[in-house]
Amino acid sequence: MGRAACGWPRLCVRWAALLLVLCPCCAHGNWMWLGIASFGVPEKLGCAGLPLSGRQKELCKRKPHLLPSIREGARLGIQECRSQFRHERWNCLPLTPDAASVFGAELSSGTKETAFIYAVTAASLVHSVTRSCSAGNMTECSCDTNLQNGGSAAEGWHWGGCSDDIHYGMWFSRKFLDGPPTNVTGKDGNGLIAMNLHNNEAGRQAVATLLSVDCRCHGVSGSCAVKTCWKTMSSFEKIGRYLKDKYENSIQISDRLKKKLRRKEKSQRKIPIHKEDLLYINKSPNYCVEDRKLGIPGTQGRECNRTSEGPDGCNLLCCGRGYNTHVVRHVERCECKFVWCCYVRCRRCESMTDVHTCK
Repeated sequence: MGRAACGWPRLCVRWAALLLVLCPCCAHGNWMWLGIASFGVPEKLGCAGLPLSGRQKELCKRKPHLLPSIREGARLGIQECRSQFRHERWNCLPLTPDAASVFGAELSSGTKETAFIYAVTAASLVHSVTRSCSAGNMTECSCDTNLQNGGSAAEGWHWGGCSDDIHYGMWFSRKFLDGPPTNVTGKDGNGLIAMNLHNNEAGRQAVATLLSVDCRCHGVSGSCAVKTCWKTMSSFEKIGRYLKDKYENSIQISDRLKKKLRRKEKSQRKIPIHKEDLLYINKSPNYCVEDRKLGIPGTQGRECNRTSEGPDGCNLLCCGRGYNTHVVRHVERCECKFVWCCYVRCRRCESMTDVHTCK
């Protein structure tokens, strides 16, 4: 996968580094290159050779043992974004994915899609680092020691096992992605930066909100007289669905900052903005038609579902342009039987399937 996206890793890294010098705000997207790089390439290049910002490189040098977790966080974020939007007009794939930006122009467009990208990648970094902590892969973090004792004797349960300690993961995600605290509101505030920082935190809050408690029973003949319980993170698929719902209900804000972020609609400005909300500034572009300038691939040639009324349906996904239908023949082995002795005999089965693609 990484080979296809970036056939010459060193050349791609140099190009990404040059872009980083010309456009510091692109740093968030450059670290995501780790998620599509060929296996072992980041480790060979080392922290200094990776397409990271100066601050991220320093943090990587101080904590090189975290590089596999950063790489896994990038992979997890990219994978979940593509999974959640696989049936949508925007499917989390740019026209030409490369080292400069895995997500293309959407990373800096200030749209609802930008909001989701920042939230899901900040959350994925928390998730991967916390998993490494719980697995005992790092010396500076482990299980949540605050939950080693206690519980409720009256209710027959106590804390035990290894509870996921998301505090270190949250701290590292803020340190790696947000940088030092700065005042992004006020007269000279940058609306896009403020929006991205808010959405980073919204992604992290999603991991914290979806922490669950798992328990194991102990007792004679499975009587569950006593339960040992621990806190665990939800699957990242569940976190992705939660953030997708936040995306569907995201809030448009004004790009003119004052003392704080505020809604674009004046009539709604008394309604508070919560830290778990996803925010955007600009309305999304038309994802129906290819736009090379914006890096939008369009939906032409995308496979659609003729019978669905959802976003994957041919009517919506093809934007009213209609669709082509062609028949695909599938050949596979079937009705296999073991023959003594000693081989397997199978029949050759064929099936025909209609495939619909957008015009």
